[in-house]
Amino acid sequence: MNLLYAQSGGVTAVINATASAVIAAAREHPERIGTVFAARGGILGALAEDLIDTRALDEEDLARLARTPGGAFGSCRFDLPDEAANPRLYDRLFAVLAAHGIGGVLYNGGNGSMDLVVRLSAAARRRGYALVTVGVPKTVDNDIVGTDCCPGFGSAAKYLATSMREAGLDIASMAGRKGSVFVLEVMGRNTGWLAAATALAAGDDPDMPPHIVLVPEVPFIEEDFLARVRDVVERLGYCTVTVSEGIRGPDGIILMEKSHDEAGHVQLGGAGLAVARMINGRLGYKFHWAIPDYLQRAAAHWVSATDHAQAMALGRAAVAYVLDGRDGMMPAVRRLADEPYSWDVVPVGAAAIANLERSLPAGFIAADGLHVTAAARHYLQPLIEGELPVATVGGLPDHRPLRVPLTGKRLPPWEA
Repeated sequence: MNLLYAQSGGVTAVINATASAVIAAAREHPERIGTVFAARGGILGALAEDLIDTRALDEEDLARLARTPGGAFGSCRFDLPDEAANPRLYDRLFAVLAAHGIGGVLYNGGNGSMDLVVRLSAAARRRGYALVTVGVPKTVDNDIVGTDCCPGFGSAAKYLATSMREAGLDIASMAGRKGSVFVLEVMGRNTGWLAAATALAAGDDPDMPPHIVLVPEVPFIEEDFLARVRDVVERLGYCTVTVSEGIRGPDGIILMEKSHDEAGHVQLGGAGLAVARMINGRLGYKFHWAIPDYLQRAAAHWVSATDHAQAMALGRAAVAYVLDGRDGMMPAVRRLADEPYSWDVVPVGAAAIANLERSLPAGFIAADGLHVTAAARHYLQPLIEGELPVATVGGLPDHRPLRVPLTGKRLPPWEA
């Protein structure tokens, strides 16, 4: 049996650690697993038969892969349609799987990717094709249901909390008589996990940045927000604000959107600048704003050791699930204890979590909706713990892309 591994959706600082673990774990079972193919560009690469034979990677390559940001094999955003709506697409996909002797698919993605796992699993059963399909979770948003946390989140959280602490010291040193405000806009789409993580920069000191944390789970009330900004500036001379990209007004409308694609997907961005300009226009304070964007999910020089370990463990577990025939499952992190933090890996059904989003619990959000609680920090703290040594070349992290050619194609070209 050969395996197909693919990456999907937005990548993370540790998604390649999962890929490395999948390949290494498969090699431990040469009597049952032949080749691990990696699709170049997610499921679209599989349809195009753009496959990489990972046997070309040696142990040194795998070690370097595990510390490299981005998606080494390429990712995509593609929702697999219902088979009845596009049977030809499924015909092609199963033709590719059959042509390369693939009996296991490991799809490394978020909520929508688990829907693909469910659809592919059901299609294989209908066709009588022997296939085990396993979802492997990843997302910086930390919004997958059924798992204590998601690989990619802890490292992004560590980067953002660090950024807020360092920028906070900067603006505090430059605060003038007229007052200054710094706004940091973070990812997260409809959930505020990453925004909440910046609160780790302050610990339990209310005078330390961030002074305000805005999350999508509660409505953004302009007057309440501006009153809090004014209060903080009058006390400290400056104010720092974390804005989650998906915050909404009382009417439920997203504060700022960048674009829509043909499939109706909304690209968020600009909420931080909108809030900063609001502060300047209404209160007159000088402002600076920053949007880390890809930086927050690509900072492999500052990954959380906890996050990296979980990314590796879930990759290995996914291979074990294929070998055990656990079709339609996803390995998830289960928290066993908080202090000291301990966890293990358990299987959850992809069908029960596909396309769902896990929001911040109400108990993690302050009563006024302008910050997060000690309970949130207690949950978040262990996820950013630990550092890994960084190999450097010429004073920069040694992040070099893999140069692995595609394997030979066995089918006619795919025309979508």
